[in-house]
Amino acid sequence: MSDQSSNADDAAGLETARLLLDIRAVNFRPEEPYTLSAGWASPVYIDCRWVISFPEARGRIMQLASEKLQREIGFDAIDAVAGGETAGIPYAAWISEAQSKPMLYIRKKPKGFGRNAQIEGHFEDGERVLLVEDLATDGGSKVTFVDALRGAGAEVSDIFVVFFYGAFPGAEETMKDLGVNLHYLATWRHVLQAAEEGEYFSPAAIDGVRAFLADPAGWSKAHSGKGSA
Repeated sequence: MSDQSSNADDAAGLETARLLLDIRAVNFRPEEPYTLSAGWASPVYIDCRWVISFPEARGRIMQLASEKLQREIGFDAIDAVAGGETAGIPYAAWISEAQSKPMLYIRKKPKGFGRNAQIEGHFEDGERVLLVEDLATDGGSKVTFVDALRGAGAEVSDIFVVFFYGAFPGAEETMKDLGVNLHYLATWRHVLQAAEEGEYFSPAAIDGVRAFLADPAGWSKAHSGKGSA
């Protein structure tokens, strides 16, 4: 990655973090940890679904997303955009609309009646599909969606999320095993920097999050969540 691309990514990450903080999509709660869907205990929680209610923030976040995807993939290399049920669907809709690409959405499992479809929307065998979700923790939930798309004949080599925890172990291995590249705008390190610079939370809360980021798996295990094997 060039220095110019790295600088653009850092700037986009910090701006995304500030936007999420401004709309109160970010919560710091070291004294009463959250339990994430993947089983990890965390002093921080982000609700990217919150973005749908804030047109200015979502518009800018999606502009940053389009710029990053153009830098890292190029929309000429994408035939369709697929959103994962349910939080990925609005993001896929915004990206596909902005780039005039067909959109799909993927259920977590076939609906069990009618066509018994797991993927909604039309695409041809061999088309290159970008999977879009709101966020990723350890990457485990992406396997179902990638397998469904590939099983239906799509080529999937890239996943985009607005937010990547960038903390818990396993994500890099999961993406490598899937044979996909993960693209994202912001991580908790961006949020911590933006929160500290903007004084969004108390020094004690920020210190608690910093302790978590120093050893996420150990912190999780010590707070009754999943830990390192």
